[in-house]
Amino acid sequence: MTAFDLLLPATCSGCGVAGTACCVTCLDGFGPPARLQVPGVGPPVWTLAAYHGTARELVLAFKERGARALAAWFGALVAVALVAVGPPPWTLIPAPSRRSAARDRGGDHMLRIARETDIATVAPVLRLAPGVADSVGLTAIARRRNLAGRVEVCGPAPPGTTVLLDDVITTGATASACVRALRQAGVRTNAVLVLTSARPHRPGQ
Repeated sequence: MTAFDLLLPATCSGCGVAGTACCVTCLDGFGPPARLQVPGVGPPVWTLAAYHGTARELVLAFKERGARALAAWFGALVAVALVAVGPPPWTLIPAPSRRSAARDRGGDHMLRIARETDIATVAPVLRLAPGVADSVGLTAIARRRNLAGRVEVCGPAPPGTTVLLDDVITTGATASACVRALRQAGVRTNAVLVLTSARPHRPGQ
């Protein structure tokens, strides 16, 4: 946070209301973990919201528009959700970003959220090899080809309920590639938890 930030009143990144980085109404767009059917991923996949409306705006504000204060809000949501997806102790493995994207965002955005959960061990052991393209606009097949063999495991993961953490799931290509890379490195992924899902689901299912 800069001195300039301190001079400006906080506004909700979801709806623009003054006084807070995320108002209660927009926060209510996220609920308890809902189970998703994502072929090819393997472990259970859970989401906290559908990728539309204010939930989408909050994710984009944090990811692309520098609303870093939202990390604490998302971290609190993830901490509550972990209780539902498996028993403690929990190990969070953030899904990796392309290195150029992480530089543009001032760091890995999912790692920032994971570190705000407080109740889980964070293991940033995944990285993307050079040559991975931005997935926006790619078909499901193109997304899988884009990541094939390019997710690397760069260290051990502590024992516990291992949860892969990401912001959005669309085709499942990223989750599948991460789970596969971890499995090849001897790490079992117990669950995948995403903030939002572009896939159809019914809250509470």
